[in-house]
This record gives sequence, structure tokens and C-alpha cells, in this order.
Amino acid sequence: MKLTKEARAVLDTAKRHNRVNQEEALDIEEVIALLPDDRSMLYKNVDSNPVGDFYRYSIHIRIQHLLIFSTFLLLAFTGLPIHYNNAFWAQPFNSLLGGLDVTRVIHRTLAVTMIFAMVYHFLTIGLGSLAKLRARTFEYGRTVLPGMKDIRDFKEDMLFFSGQRGIRPEMDKFMYKQKIHYFAAGFGNTVMVLSGSTFLFPDFWASIMPVEMASHFQEMMRLSHPHEALLALLVVAFWHWYNVHLAPGRFPMQWTYLTGKITREHQIEEHFLEYLRCIVTLPEERRYLRKLMGNKKSQDNDLHENRA
Repeated sequence: MKLTKEARAVLDTAKRHNRVNQEEALDIEEVIALLPDDRSMLYKNVDSNPVGDFYRYSIHIRIQHLLIFSTFLLLAFTGLPIHYNNAFWAQPFNSLLGGLDVTRVIHRTLAVTMIFAMVYHFLTIGLGSLAKLRARTFEYGRTVLPGMKDIRDFKEDMLFFSGQRGIRPEMDKFMYKQKIHYFAAGFGNTVMVLSGSTFLFPDFWASIMPVEMASHFQEMMRLSHPHEALLALLVVAFWHWYNVHLAPGRFPMQWTYLTGKITREHQIEEHFLEYLRCIVTLPEERRYLRKLMGNKKSQDNDLHENRA
């Protein structure tokens, strides 16, 4: 495989960060040379464990995800009946929980849990990034922060899906679509926390807002809270869940959020630059690729002889 300039830079950086010796570097280069230039021929022929082959998320990230998505759903299913408490469908739901006042207590408790998960998340990624900066192993490309590469990847991916490009772009640990999901969720959670705080602490917000704006701000927050919740619920149900779990190749579920692992096929197809790092750090993956390409060459030779 002839690596692009970008892929070569990622590979060399990974070798430097992992202090690869000369013998390992030679092994890595030999394995890379064995791979086909058409990356689709690679990910279509590799073996993948449905529950994942490579570690992607730490236990901290998995706990945070479980806390946020579970509290988000429960917040939606308790908050909407509170807002529409006079609707025919909301009254029996509130009664089932013990009445409107009990539903409010449950809703606020869940909100505190979600805020805790958000703080936990920011501490995790913040402290993790500081540790990498100190060790001089921090790579902006591996973060969920957007960059110009995401615009290029989006353009090239659209060309691929429209049949104008033969292979998908070489994307990093987080592709453009995942970054959109992440920041959309972050924006939605921020709106929910901000607007929800105006219900609990109206006097505080009235004291810091200009008098002429205070009532308008409170009304805007009152309207945005339930509507943002409904929008977020629809986005999660029809966009995020489809792309992550229900899309072809992922159906019926992607196990990453539980195991923290990603499949080999998925890594090569959508996160090839991260897969190069796996080749550097995992000698067993290099052995697997040598065996795979050796078997593939043997099969091709047998096919050629049969045709002859």
C-alpha cells in the first residue's frame, strides 16, 4: 500500500510516540507494503469480532455515555408530561409516578445526574488531554474537535456515496459525522441545563439580567426547554440511533458503547488513520495481516492456475 502524505505523517508520529525500535519499524513498513492500495479490498476481507477487536473508549467514557443517554431518555419521558400535564396522555403517566409533584422531583433528580455526568466527562477529557500534553503524545487529529480535514472528508465522502470516488477518505479516530453528533448533543444539553436552571432559580436570573430583558429571557427559556427536549428526542431516535446501530453493517447494534471496542472492519473503513496506529502498537495485528495477505496471495495464485 502506498500511503498518502497524511497517512504517512500519522504513521511516523505513532512510531515516534511509541518509541518504536528499528526492528519494529521495519516490521511495520513490511506489513504496510503488503496491504492493497484499494482499502475496500482490505476491510471487506478481514475477520471481525461483532463485539469489537480494538479498544476505542475507556471505562470512564462508557460510564459517562450510559449515564447521559439513560438520564436523557428518562428526562424526556418525565419532562414532557410535566409540561403538557393537562394532555390526555400526560395525566395517567403522572398519576402512575405518584402525581405531578413526584414527577417533578424525579425529573430534577435526573437532571442533577446528567449534570454530574457532563462534569465527569469534561474532567475526563480535560485531564486526559493534559496528561498527553505532558507526555508529548497529544494529537489534535485524534480529538473530537473539528478541523479543516473534516470539511475535506465530508466532501470526499459525498463524492464516494455519489459514485464519483472509488474509496472513502482516510478518516481519523472521530469522523466528521461523529463530531456533528457530539457537538449537537453538547449544544442541546447546554440549552436544557441553562433553561432548566431558570425554572429552579428564577430570582437569581432576574437579579443578573437587565430589567427590560428579564421577563423576555424567562419566557424564551420556558419555551425552549420542552421544545429542545422534543427536538433532541427526535434527533436521537431517527439520526443518532440509525447511524450508530441500525445502518447496514452495524445492525442490529454496535457494541462499542458497552465493550469500548470497535470492529476491525469498521476501524479500517471509517477510521483508517486510527487503524494505522493499531498496526504500530499491536504486534498481533501485524501478524494477523501477514497471515491474511499470505492466504490472499495463495488464493489468487490458485485461481490463476485454475483459469490457466
